[in-house]
Amino acid sequence: MLKIFHHQFTVPEEALDENGHVNNVVYVQWMQDVALEHSNALGCNSDLYRKLGTLWVARSHYIEYRSPAFAGDRIDLLTWVSDLKRSSSLRKYKWLRTRDQKVLAQAETKWVYVSAKTGRPCTIHDEVMNLFSIVSVDDEP
Repeated sequence: MLKIFHHQFTVPEEALDENGHVNNVVYVQWMQDVALEHSNALGCNSDLYRKLGTLWVARSHYIEYRSPAFAGDRIDLLTWVSDLKRSSSLRKYKWLRTRDQKVLAQAETKWVYVSAKTGRPCTIHDEVMNLFSIVSVDDEP
């Protein structure tokens, strides 16, 4: 199982804001994108969610920016699930600049598992729950 998912990419020019570094909103987009990539890699994809009649929605995001990222920077983006409860999950993220492994940002998203029909929280199906491994605080990168 992919407990900690790694995604490496180069920061594109269009990710920059007027200050010349990666825009804050871009980090949230990257969080969503890498969460989907990790989920898909585990077999937890839109086909499965359609079959189960469920989906995940973001309840909250928290981001701590530690150092700016710039166009052309090579980034290692890590993500993992730190808890799975009855109808929610906490996913964490860490951005590292590849060349020196400096932490650029750390973040987390509280995801809620909901019925696609009602939009209300529901119990995470075992079929979904069993695809994810929890990374304890002691094992976080």
